Amino acid sequence: MYELKIITRFAAAHQLRALKGGCENLHGHNWKVEVSVAGDRLGDDGLLVDFRVVKDHTKKIIDGLDHKFLNEIDSFASTEPSSENIARHIYTTLSAQLAREGVRVTKVTAWESESACASYMEP
Repeated sequence: MYELKIITRFAAAHQLRALKGGCENLHGHNWKVEVSVAGDRLGDDGLLVDFRVVKDHTKKIIDGLDHKFLNEIDSFASTEPSSENIARHIYTTLSAQLAREGVRVTKVTAWESESACASYMEP
């Protein structure tokens, strides 16, 4: 099994409406996002998948979040735009895009600060 990881970043604002306390107020974060993908076989080029492919697909998703008010994005219309749900959103969207590349997303981690993150993965 081979695994690759890329790291990217975005800035956005959100409100955690169901949470009592400071986070229910409008506030923002500079998120760091780690994406891990895996597969069993290398191509003839000696690569699982070109890093650029993973970066390009991830960038398209991140561009839809960057410098946005996350509560207003359709993906978070019925769910809180928490770090947990951000990680899940990126995971599920990216999984569909990378399936045709012959790799699978194994985990997405969304860091909202230097000391707090949430990950999403499927069994």
